[in-house]
Parts: sequence; C-alpha cells; structure tokens
Amino acid sequence: MSTAVPADLTFDAFAPDHRADPYPAYARVRTATPLFPYELGEVPVRLVTRYEECAAVLTGADWGHGYAAGISPFRDTSAAIPGSFVRMDPPEHGRYRKLVAKAFTPKMIGEMAPVAGTVVDGLVDAALERGELDVLEDLAVPLAVAMVAVRLLGADAADGPSFRAWQLAIARGSDPDSLLGPDDISARTDAAIACMGHFAGLIAEKKQRPGTDLLSELVAASVDGDFLTEPEVIGMSLLLLVAGMETSINLIGNGMLALLRHPDQLALLRAQPELIGPAIDEMLRYDAPTQFTIRVALADTRVGEHSFRRGDGVVVLTGSANRDERVYHDPDTFDITRFTGNRPPRKHLGFSLGIHYCVGAPLARIEAEAAIRTLLDRAPELALAEHSIEYRPSLIHRGVRHLPVTL
Repeated sequence: MSTAVPADLTFDAFAPDHRADPYPAYARVRTATPLFPYELGEVPVRLVTRYEECAAVLTGADWGHGYAAGISPFRDTSAAIPGSFVRMDPPEHGRYRKLVAKAFTPKMIGEMAPVAGTVVDGLVDAALERGELDVLEDLAVPLAVAMVAVRLLGADAADGPSFRAWQLAIARGSDPDSLLGPDDISARTDAAIACMGHFAGLIAEKKQRPGTDLLSELVAASVDGDFLTEPEVIGMSLLLLVAGMETSINLIGNGMLALLRHPDQLALLRAQPELIGPAIDEMLRYDAPTQFTIRVALADTRVGEHSFRRGDGVVVLTGSANRDERVYHDPDTFDITRFTGNRPPRKHLGFSLGIHYCVGAPLARIEAEAAIRTLLDRAPELALAEHSIEYRPSLIHRGVRHLPVTL
C-alpha cells in the first residue's frame, strides 16, 4: 500500500530558488503528503515531510545508512571514511559512539564554556573597536576554529584558515552526489585528503606528547580493551571538525538573523537573558543548520501507509518536520518562549534524533550561547547592516555567506 499524492503536486526540494526560504515549499508538500515521491538524480526516493514520519525513520531499527551492507543508493560505499560513525549502522556505530563518549566527557565540555566566553569577548572587543561586524566571518567562524579545531582537536591556531577552507569544501560535498557538480566532488576529495594528512601528523605528535585535547583522548581512549586504529581516529577527527564547525557556525548565523528580523524577540531575550537556552532551541527548530539527512531501509519495512523494500532510500526533511503544524502551534512564528513552561512541545529535530543524535550538540550550544549572549550584552544598538541575505549553495547545511551588522 502506498501513500496517495495529488497528481498536480510538484515539488523540487533542492531547487536553488528555495535556498533563501524553503519553508513555504515544505509546507505545501507537507500538507499534501508525508511521503513525497522524488527523483534524486537517477535515484527514486521518498521525501519524508512530517514530524511523526521523520521521527519514525530516525529512530527506527529498520533504517540506517547501508554502506557496510553495500545497499546505499546515495553514494559509493568507498566514499565512507573509516571512523566516520555518522554513516555507520549498528553494531559498528555503537563501538565508535562508546569510544567517543569515553573521550567526549561532560567534564571536558563543561570546561569549554569559560574558554568560549573568553574567545567571544576578544572577538567582540575587536569588532567594537572597528565599529562593524560580520557575525559569520568575524565571530562565528573564528569561534568555531578556536573551539573545535584548536581547543577540541589540539590543532595550531595558525592553521585556522586551512581548516576553514577544508571544512567548507567537505561540507559542500555533504549533499548527495547527484546534486553536486564535478568541481564540488573534486574539491571535497582534495580537502578530505589534505585534512586527513594534517590530522595524521597531529596524531603522531599526540602519541609522543599527549595534551588535554579531545584528539589526545581519542588516541588513548578504550572500552574493554578496544582502541581506535589510526585511520579511525583520523576519520573521526575529520567528522568532528566538519560537523562541529558547520553546526555551530550556522546555528550562530541563523539564530542571530532570526533575532534581528524579530526585534520583539530580541528585546525579550535582552530583558530576560535566562531565556537563552529555550531561545537556542527555537533557533534550531525555526531555521536549523541541517535541513535534511538521508536514510536507507535496512530491511523491508513500512512508514505509515507506505511500504519500503530493503535498499530503498529516503530523504528525511528535518527542516520541514520542525515546522509541522501537527506538532508545533503557529510553526512559522519565531517564539523564544516556545520551549518553556510545564508542557513544552516535542523535541525539535535540529540535532537529529535516535542513535545519530549530534554528539557535539552540547558544544554547539555553548558556542551559540556565548556568542549571542555577549553580542546582546555589549552591542545595544545591534542591527542588520544589509537586508538582502545570500545563502551558501549547500542544501543539507543551511547557512548564510555573510551577516554584516552595525554596532
């Protein structure tokens, strides 16, 4: 049995003209069907548009990535990098997650908050002295480099520009290959090779002179005598760099843009700074850094009324699920009090759900809280300098190229 789709419904989820505001298009198809048939390149898939169905796929044991089984229709199995557990299925995924958790401790994350505050203060000092600020390039990017590349992974601050260039190329290449051009794929490959080579050198240093960074912990981490191999540590470092930087940069950029476009919410957050936590949750729901993820049926299964065969692919539109009116009242309204009170709505999918819930979510929150709280505290006249905002070409990752503001 299949979910009926109106014959006259057309929807190109990945058209370039959706980048500025994909949400009206999401709403049209979400209203009509939870599972929209779509040709992703030459791959027939279903776009999952509603919260219930998205959550079912993200948490379902019959869904995964299918690389190890050789059944993924989205990208060659050879493209999966050792240690990149975001693309793994159980039981391999559980092994990596345990080892990362062994190193990525609450204590380590807790120690990052004052570091983030110090970094942000320095960046805002420089911006106030200049009298201008690009929230992306002058705040979010250098903060992410400092926290993820330098503090978390133990890299040299002087290599920040290289890490940013690699991160951009690899993040752009995170879209399904059918949506990329040859230059994008080549740039992704070159960046991954260069970045992994750099991490190989860092790992050799950490083996000789361990530090207090996560990379040193990953080199030494074990669970029941099980250690990560060097290729696995390299792959995991690459994942943490790209995902960690991409998520925090776009969370800060998209979140600040939402606040600046909704001055009533900006004023409310200034008046009640204790709302920063719920405000970040609303930013993650309203305009998430990640708009979709892909999954493959690992066995014959069903979602709602639709049957899937082993190897069938779906695109889980978490950006659409986060605006599902069946779950969120008035979902197109930006409301920083939405996730407060005794009966908040269901958890947003801004950090995904299930076994692939973002391992770096606590660090992304720390960075966003430090950046946004400090800007609001120290720049009382903060306002958009330009009202025409350009988005980066990536489709899975949603973020602006620049966000210039006046101080």
